[in-house]
Amino acid sequence: MDINVTTDKSGESLEGFHYDNKIVKAFLIATVVFGIVGMLAGLTASIQLFFPAANFNLPYTTFGRMRPLHTNAVIFAFVGNGMFAGIYYSLQRLSKAPMFSKTLSWLHFWGWQLIIVAAAITLPLGLTTSKEYAELEWPIDIAIALVWVIFTANLIGTLIKRRERHMYVAIWFYLATAVTIALLHIVNSLAIPVTLFKSYTLFAGVQDALVQWWYGHNAVAFFLTTPILGLMYYFLPKAANRPVYSYKLSIIHFWSLIFIYIWAGPHHLLYTALPDWAQSLGVAFSIMLLAPSWGGMLNGLLTLRGAWDRVREDPVLKFFVVAVTAYGMATFEGPMLSLKNVNAISHYTDWTVAHVHVGALGWNGFMIFGMLYYLIPKMWKTKLYSTKLANAHFWIATLGILFYALPMYWAGFTQSLMWKEFDTDGFLAYPNFLETVTQILPMYVMRTIGGTMYLIGTFVMVYNLIKTAGNGVFQEEEYAEAAALKKKVKITGGHWHAILERKPVLFTVLSFVAVLIGGVVEFVPTWIVDSNVPTISSVQPYTPLELEGRDIYIKEGCNNCHSQMIRPFRSETERYGEYTKAGELVYDHPHLFGSKRTGPDLQREGGKYPNSWHYNHMLDPSSMSPGSIMPAYPWLFDNDVDTELIEDKLAAMQTLGVPYSDKEIENATSTMLEQAELISQDLAEGGIEVSEAKEIVALIAYLQRLGTDIKVNR
Repeated sequence: MDINVTTDKSGESLEGFHYDNKIVKAFLIATVVFGIVGMLAGLTASIQLFFPAANFNLPYTTFGRMRPLHTNAVIFAFVGNGMFAGIYYSLQRLSKAPMFSKTLSWLHFWGWQLIIVAAAITLPLGLTTSKEYAELEWPIDIAIALVWVIFTANLIGTLIKRRERHMYVAIWFYLATAVTIALLHIVNSLAIPVTLFKSYTLFAGVQDALVQWWYGHNAVAFFLTTPILGLMYYFLPKAANRPVYSYKLSIIHFWSLIFIYIWAGPHHLLYTALPDWAQSLGVAFSIMLLAPSWGGMLNGLLTLRGAWDRVREDPVLKFFVVAVTAYGMATFEGPMLSLKNVNAISHYTDWTVAHVHVGALGWNGFMIFGMLYYLIPKMWKTKLYSTKLANAHFWIATLGILFYALPMYWAGFTQSLMWKEFDTDGFLAYPNFLETVTQILPMYVMRTIGGTMYLIGTFVMVYNLIKTAGNGVFQEEEYAEAAALKKKVKITGGHWHAILERKPVLFTVLSFVAVLIGGVVEFVPTWIVDSNVPTISSVQPYTPLELEGRDIYIKEGCNNCHSQMIRPFRSETERYGEYTKAGELVYDHPHLFGSKRTGPDLQREGGKYPNSWHYNHMLDPSSMSPGSIMPAYPWLFDNDVDTELIEDKLAAMQTLGVPYSDKEIENATSTMLEQAELISQDLAEGGIEVSEAKEIVALIAYLQRLGTDIKVNR
């Protein structure tokens, strides 16, 4: 593009250039479209928790497959596209320069959308790694890494050619997001491929759990928080027409947040088999995290000083105020939930679901809604079609959040209290886990009503924005002028951070170092120090049939409702059996600790029921557990196990250190069929005729193996 040169009143040369609004428009459209898709997936999943037949008896729409589709769509498609739209719009204006490369911008856009489509196809098909928020299989993981490199290169390239000497605070958060997400994604996605659609994670058991929640917690931190904070620092002052309250507070907020956040992942694994030192480290840093989080919230809210009268009338500010408030609420609750005495109550319950959705619906959703209401009129050079509709959207969505979150808090408290209650004789008051589920079904209905309201509000917004765009004219390229950045300027003093802001590459490197320290300190000792994962001689690798059954268990998303981690509480050992030891899990690639109990823990499931019970339970859950909300899995009785892959699967496991001999791998198919035949014969003795080749037989083999490697108390 040709650069026009003019001069200002002082005689300084000004360069003319154009901001690229077309790429911003593309990301905004994707944000809205995939936002609706993600919310519909969540609504479908929530209905199934009180009406399991809502899956229409299809394998692709069960809760176990819809839940990861929902989380991936909301996080990476809705919030992700919204984040990119905001970054591409604000970065150009803060840098006083167009994006470094239009080609990279569009490669980023189309690459990201193809990844989303790939996720939307593979997850309902059951092609999943089971790792929370990282369920996508290895070819898609590689694509994510490549697209992220393209985005990061475009980001840093734009900063290098900027015309504004100092990097504004929003850009700090964009840079930290870029480098940290790359680190998290690459490390957590390390795996050994078996086929194009199947892999086994590099890590096992406790080590895998630590890496997963180092990633999982910091995906929330550096995908759902830091970039959205960057958007807050740009759009909130713009909408309020006020400067950021405190530059110094911004500095403290940024560096303390990115350094502390990365340490907090182990608070997702309290009272598990994770070493105590790692748990304690996670708790300590989680509590410290409260200070920088609230520093950011206060910096946002105090920016509105002198503009609160406008909040009554301006829907954009309404959304931003509630978003920042929800951020403050979620980041207060997070450290509180990391306290061991609180976590003992909250973990595995719907309390965590409520907590997460205060952040997702309130903080992320409302920030993006406010940004959309701000950007569409601006980019289409017109006024918002209807302020009344925008205010209606605000109130419908706000009530939707309340109808969603409050019943889930109540459900969480109810679950935990019922799980832990003993009668006067010292026995569990509710020994049947299903009793704790049926009590909270009304809360699940209320949750769905709240989610429906939130979705209705989104449709109101879509109508309003379409009408707004229809009344205006979109400007693909917006002309601007700025003086060229002088390349050689002697730095003679000033605030140390102002000096650092002039060096984007150094700033990026220091941000990377800040986040790397915590990850290395937590991860390396757990990986290389054997005493962190004591071995148990009786624990043996899964048989070929059991390994195949485990893969089916993962494919069906059973880990979305069932945990495999018995904590050392009397209530849990009485209900399930001996608490889980780290050494039991050394061959689990990936781990299946779970994060929510909609059904009972299955760590000691082996031998608890006969094979026929599991057969009938998967065919018709209510026949074995009256009132169950678990769906039936009739396709498991029709689908045959793919015996051609079993040798490759064992070979991959051998590469990962699982002690399969070459002979065991060579005889894997025959060994698999022999064990399947034994289960089939056992079922036949009970009057159930089933071929040993069916998937249900492999799944039964896996369930009957769980927890049988060590002696347990029943």
